[in-house]
Amino acid sequence: MSTQPKLTRFKQNVKSKYQIYNSIFMTLPFDSITKTGALLPLFHETCQKGFKAGDDPTIIVETFFKKYQARRSKESQLNLLFRFIQYIERQVVLFDAIEDAAFPIVNNMDGIGTLRSLKESAISENKLEDLQRYLEEFKVRIVLTAHPTQFYPGSVLGIITDLTEAIKENDLLRINDLLAQLGKTPFFKHKKPTPYDEAVSLIWYLEHVFYYSFGQIYDYIQQNIFEGKHIENDIINIGFWPGGDRDGNPFVTPEITLKVAARLRETILKNYYRDIRRLKRKLTFNGVEDRISKIEIQLYKAFTTSQKNPITLAHLVSELNDIKAIVIKDHQSLYIDEVNSLLNKTQLFGFHFGILDIRQDSRAHAAVFNAMVDKVIASGSSIFPKNYHDLTEKEQVKVLSKIKGSVDVSLFDEEDVLKTLNTMKAIKTIQETNGEKAASRYIISNNQTTLNVMQLYAMLKLVAFQEELTVDIGPLFETITDLENAPAVMEELYTNPDYAKHLKKRGNRQTIMLGFSDGTKDGGYLMANWAIFKAKERLTQVSRKYDVTVIFFDGRGGPPARGGGKTHQFYASLGPTIEDKEVQLTIQGQTISSNFGTLESSQYNLEQLISSGILNRLNDTNDAMLKENIKVMDDLANLSYKAYSEFKNHPMFVPYLERMSTLKYYAKTNIGSRPSKRGTSDKLIFEDLRAIPFVGSWSQLKQNVPGFFGVGTALKYYEEKGQFDRVKKLYSSSSFFKTLVENSMMSLSKSFFDLTKYMADNEEFGAFWTIIYTEYETSKRLLLKLTGSKELMEEEPAGKASIDMRESIVLPLLTIQQYALKKIQELEKAEVRDEEQIAVFEKIVTRSLFGNINASRNSA
Repeated sequence: MSTQPKLTRFKQNVKSKYQIYNSIFMTLPFDSITKTGALLPLFHETCQKGFKAGDDPTIIVETFFKKYQARRSKESQLNLLFRFIQYIERQVVLFDAIEDAAFPIVNNMDGIGTLRSLKESAISENKLEDLQRYLEEFKVRIVLTAHPTQFYPGSVLGIITDLTEAIKENDLLRINDLLAQLGKTPFFKHKKPTPYDEAVSLIWYLEHVFYYSFGQIYDYIQQNIFEGKHIENDIINIGFWPGGDRDGNPFVTPEITLKVAARLRETILKNYYRDIRRLKRKLTFNGVEDRISKIEIQLYKAFTTSQKNPITLAHLVSELNDIKAIVIKDHQSLYIDEVNSLLNKTQLFGFHFGILDIRQDSRAHAAVFNAMVDKVIASGSSIFPKNYHDLTEKEQVKVLSKIKGSVDVSLFDEEDVLKTLNTMKAIKTIQETNGEKAASRYIISNNQTTLNVMQLYAMLKLVAFQEELTVDIGPLFETITDLENAPAVMEELYTNPDYAKHLKKRGNRQTIMLGFSDGTKDGGYLMANWAIFKAKERLTQVSRKYDVTVIFFDGRGGPPARGGGKTHQFYASLGPTIEDKEVQLTIQGQTISSNFGTLESSQYNLEQLISSGILNRLNDTNDAMLKENIKVMDDLANLSYKAYSEFKNHPMFVPYLERMSTLKYYAKTNIGSRPSKRGTSDKLIFEDLRAIPFVGSWSQLKQNVPGFFGVGTALKYYEEKGQFDRVKKLYSSSSFFKTLVENSMMSLSKSFFDLTKYMADNEEFGAFWTIIYTEYETSKRLLLKLTGSKELMEEEPAGKASIDMRESIVLPLLTIQQYALKKIQELEKAEVRDEEQIAVFEKIVTRSLFGNINASRNSA
C-alpha cells in the first residue's frame, strides 16, 4: 500500500471513503436529514456554477430557491439554510474522522523524519554515539493553549474518535449508528466555557492520546537507540496553559489554577492506576504480587480520598525499580518491558502530567506592583525605599535585585492585586503537591524592559518564594520593536549579579518566548518571521557570551497567518546560528486535533519534531545565511513591512473588518473563555484586536491577508529592478526562506476571491477590496515564478487535495455566510430597522463560523 504515491493513497483512503460514507449519511432516516441531504448537492452545484459565472452570493442563493424550492415561504427558506449549515458541520466531522483513520496509510510511519529513519541514518553514518549524546540533552515541549480556534464540544470530539475507529475497521453498522448520533448531537455551545472547562477538554488529549504516544516514543528511543539503558533526560514533555494563562482573561483566578493542577494530578494518577492493574494481572509471581497490590491501593486512595499523599512519586518509582530488579533476578525478566514502560511514564509525567505555565501581561504586573509598593511603604515597612517611585528605572532594577523580606497578602483588598499575588502563592502550593516541575515557569507577555522582569522577580520572592525562587521567568517579546530591543534587555539581565545568581541555580537556562501572533498582526508575514529569526540569532549570541543556554519558546499558533505552517520544516530550517537544545512551541485548537488528535498522528508529528531538532546537529549542515542572502531577506522584509503598514493604516482597514467580515461575531460563538478583544472601548481599535479573531476573520472572508500581504509587493520590486535571480538564489540556498514561501503559498491556496468579488462594486469598500485582490494576484504570480511551479502547493499534492476537499465541503457554507452578511448590511441601511430579521441573519453568520473554522484544521 505505502509503495503507491501519497496522492493515490489519499484518493483511495480518504476521498473515495468520504464519498461512500457521505452518501450513507445522506440517506439516514431522519426527516430533516433526508430532505437536506437531497437538496444540498443541488445547492453545492449552484454555488460552483454561480461563482464560475461571476455571480455574487445573493444571486446564487436566490437562484437556488427560484429553481428548486420556489414554493417555500421566506421563513422556510431560512430554515433550510440553517439545516444546510448543520449538515455541513457534520460533513466536516465525517471528513476529519476519515482523514484521521487513514493517517498511518497516507503517511509513511517509518519514513523520513521518523525515529526509525533517524536511527538508521545515524547507524549507517557511524553517528549513533552522536545521536545518543544529543538525545541526552535535547528536549521537545509542546504547550497546549486554550486559544479558541476549534469549535467542537467534547461530545463531538468523542464521536470523531469512535467514528475514526469504526472507519478503520470498516464496521458499517457502527458507522451508521455514529452518523445518526452525529446528526442528533448539538454543536452549538449555549454559554461560554469557563477556563476550567477548557482545561478539562484538553486534559482529554493528555489522558487518551499523549500518555500513550509519548510513552511509545520514549520506549522506542530507550530500547532502539540506547539499547535498553536508562536515560536521565525526559526528551519530550507537555506544557499546559488553560487555568494558568491570565493574559487578557479575567476569568482565570488563583482558585481555577489550583483546581486545574489538581485535575492534572488526579488524571495522571488514574492513568498509572490503570497500568498498575494491567501489570497486576501479569506479575503474579512470588515477591512481586503483594507489592503491586499495595501500589494499586495507594494510587486508588491518591485520587479518590482527601488523604494527604498516600503515595509519593519517589515511593512509586522506588517500588517499581525494586519490582523490576526482582523480575530480572528471579523471574527471567518476564513482562520486563511493561514494567520499564511504566517507569518511563513516571519520568515523563511525574505527578503533574502537564507543566502548568502562568502568563500575564507586563502592564497588568506593573499596575499590581506599584499598588503593592504604595501599600508596603504606607504600612511603615522598609522593604522599599520611601522614594522608590522617584528613582530612575536603573535604580529601581537595583533595588528589586536585592529585595528581601515578605509581604502579607491580607494587606490588600483590590481584586486585581489579590488575584495576581495569590496566583504566585498558588504556584508554591502546586509545587508542594504535584512536584516543582508542575508549575515552574511564569511568562510575561508584552515584555518590553528589564524592569518588567525584575518587578515579577521581586513579587515572586516577596509573596511566596522568600527562601529560594524555584520559578523560571520567561519574557515574551511580541511586536517588531520589542524583538529589536530584546537582546539589550537580556544583556542587562545577564549582567545583573543577582539575576545571574538566580539563573545559575536554575541550571543557567533562560526561557525566552517569541510571539508570532501579534508579530504578524503588527508587522505582516515576512517581517514578523524575519524579525524573530534575527532576534533569535542575536539572543543566541548574547546568551552564549554569558554562558547561558537560551531556550526559545515559539508562540506559533496554527495557520501560517499566525506564524504556524509546517512546524518540523520550520525547525529544521533554522541553522547553526540559533540555539536549538530545546524545541518549545504552542499548539492550539484545530492544530491539537489535526496534528496530535490520534495516537498515530501524535506519534508521527512528535517524531518529526524530535528529528527536525536533531538533524541540524547530526548532519552539521551549515545552513547559515550568506551575506548576500541576508541583504535580500532584509530588503524583502522591509519592503513587505512598508506595504503591510500602509495597508494596515488605511482608513478603511478597521471599518472593513468591522462591517464586511465576521469579526464582531466571534464573541458570540461561545468557544473560548477569553473576551474577544482587549480594552473596554466601545469603538473598535486595531491595537485591541486579538490575533485569533483578527486572523479568523480574514480566513472566513477567504482572503487570508496575514499570510501573504506584502509578499507580492516585495517580490515585484526585485522583478522590476531586473534582479529577480537574487531572490531565486535566496530561495534555492536558504531552507528558512523556502519554508516561509511554502507556508505563504498555503495561505494563498486557501483564498477564494470569487466569494467576495461583489465587494469591488461597493461604493465605500470597493477600492479597499481591490487593494487586497491586487496584492493576492501579485503574490500568487510571483511566488509561482519564484518556485517554478504551475500551481500553488504543487510539491504537496496530498496536502493540496485535502485542502481542496475541505474547501469544497464548506463552499455552500461560505456562500450562506456572505449572503447573510449582505442582508444584514441592507437591513441596517433601511429606513426602518427590522431588528427581528437582523437577529436571524446574525444567527446564520455566527453558526456558519463553526464549520468553516473546523474545516481549516490542516492549515497548521
